[in-house]
Amino acid sequence: MKIRRLSRTNNIPGYPLIRLILGYVFLLAGAQKLLYPAAAGERFLGLGFPLPAFTAGLVGVLEALCGLLILAGLFTRLAAVPVAVIMVVAIATTKLPRLAGGFWEFAPAVRLDAAMLLLALFVIINGADRFSLDRRL
Repeated sequence: MKIRRLSRTNNIPGYPLIRLILGYVFLLAGAQKLLYPAAAGERFLGLGFPLPAFTAGLVGVLEALCGLLILAGLFTRLAAVPVAVIMVVAIATTKLPRLAGGFWEFAPAVRLDAAMLLLALFVIINGADRFSLDRRL
């Protein structure tokens, strides 16, 4: 695929707000994992991930880097792909087990993760916006 096609932008009104909140959330989530690696490693250990400290660090770097790229609107579509994958894994590992307690235990717990996943998919589908760096490529 050509860079030009991947960096195609749109003029959807209000779209910059979607890109900005998605980038902001993941930049902060990644920064938190990088600033507090022991806590992140313990969380990943508790979830049963192999090499939990490494995995938490890798996820933190991906979240921070992709969040920054999405905020800037640079390689926006590509940056949203790891974000979507991270959200699918997060839902599968931390939220789906709550279904055992019934729908009303699961639904409130998954709402923010589902929203972030849908925002990431929206960005993958629509690319960046008129205020992004992708527009200048």
